[in-house]
Amino acid sequence: MVLRINDTIPNLTVPTDHGEIGLHDWVGDSWAIIFSHPKDFTPVCTTEFGAVAQLGSEWARRNTKVLGVSVDGVEDHRKWKVDIEAVGGAKPDFAIVADAGLEMAKAFDMLPAEFVLPDGRTPADSATVRSVFIIGPDKQVKLMMTYPMTVGRNFSEILRALDGLQMSAKGVATPADWTVGEDVIVPPAVSTEDAEGKFGPVKTVLPYLRYVNAPS
Repeated sequence: MVLRINDTIPNLTVPTDHGEIGLHDWVGDSWAIIFSHPKDFTPVCTTEFGAVAQLGSEWARRNTKVLGVSVDGVEDHRKWKVDIEAVGGAKPDFAIVADAGLEMAKAFDMLPAEFVLPDGRTPADSATVRSVFIIGPDKQVKLMMTYPMTVGRNFSEILRALDGLQMSAKGVATPADWTVGEDVIVPPAVSTEDAEGKFGPVKTVLPYLRYVNAPS
């Protein structure tokens, strides 16, 4: 199965360093971010997990849970978190899935279905396990990103995208490079009259490009 935007995520029960979790129960009524990486104790991912830990208060402010995914085991996750905290300067209190059997990687289409990790694997063997999924409270995929092994993910952009998704859930769209506080776009399917009634004054730049103040 290939996950697409608006697909419901598989309701897997997975082992983590915080114990077993069922994905749908874990998401609950929150937003969620699931992010995977090639292997524990790798340099780029250590900096990434440190960045996620630093943003702990930002995730909480947006009612968002975060979940890491790795092909390594629970004990490795626990040991690696010591390094993550040392590098990032913040405690990584989110769970990391121990996906040694690739169940989650395959269900989320992070790897080709026939891919098998060899014994004594290196990070290069699992290089494609490097994805980001933003999940809505309805358990549906709202956004997906995939990065190569050599490029660290920009979690400021992921946070910005999350803000955009939460804003668009209010019935608007966001323009290029939008950040919180800036004007938003009226979707083409909404008439100017209806937009004014719902959002206030409309600024028309083009017949199909209309801005309003961001709703609270």
